[in-house]
Amino acid sequence: MSELGGTGRHVLLVSGLARESRIGRGPGVVTLCGNAARLAALLDAQSAANLKAVISFGIAGGLDPALEPGNLVLAVRVHYGSQTWTADPPLVSSLSQNFAAAGLATRHGAIAGVDAPVMTPAGKAEQRAVTGADAVDMESHLVAAYAAKHGLPFCALRVISDPATRALPAAASRAVKPDGRIDLAAVLKNMPRRPAHVGPMIAAARDAAAAFGALGRCRRLLGVAHL
Repeated sequence: MSELGGTGRHVLLVSGLARESRIGRGPGVVTLCGNAARLAALLDAQSAANLKAVISFGIAGGLDPALEPGNLVLAVRVHYGSQTWTADPPLVSSLSQNFAAAGLATRHGAIAGVDAPVMTPAGKAEQRAVTGADAVDMESHLVAAYAAKHGLPFCALRVISDPATRALPAAASRAVKPDGRIDLAAVLKNMPRRPAHVGPMIAAARDAAAAFGALGRCRRLLGVAHL
């Protein structure tokens, strides 16, 4: 779940899904993943002594209808309820330069933090109207709060998976275990009883594949040693 080697300073990548965390692993990186309750506990126990930056890393739901699966959002702000955190400008600038040098288009925008998945286009539109955010996830506000508590630079690097116009099938809300692994048994159990969900699940899987592919490209361009 995490790796911390040697005595140097590391970057902490925080994700909701185990697959995101696996993509994030590498030298100079500590990774944490899980649902909100698990992440809150892990972050509470995570020492900040050898950390130089914290990044919310993974896929996200789109709120701006112009964003498509695979598009990258590098957040300059994170909103959660009445709270707003501003990402570290030098960290955002460093990542932006890395991505631009590789020809990777990046949206600089805002992320809305939520406690439960936003499943419908109407729900996404409401989040967009209230927060003005470009994307939504359940981890970035936890990362921002942790970074603020410990005086660490942070940002959120998120790739759009489900776009603003796409509804997620209800089965998707129960597809993830607390430790971030996909509960395939739960997904398969619900599929035969709800055949109408098969098409949306296939579409969601296709969108996620594009998002994870882009996330892997982003990880290779992070330049962790130079952050």
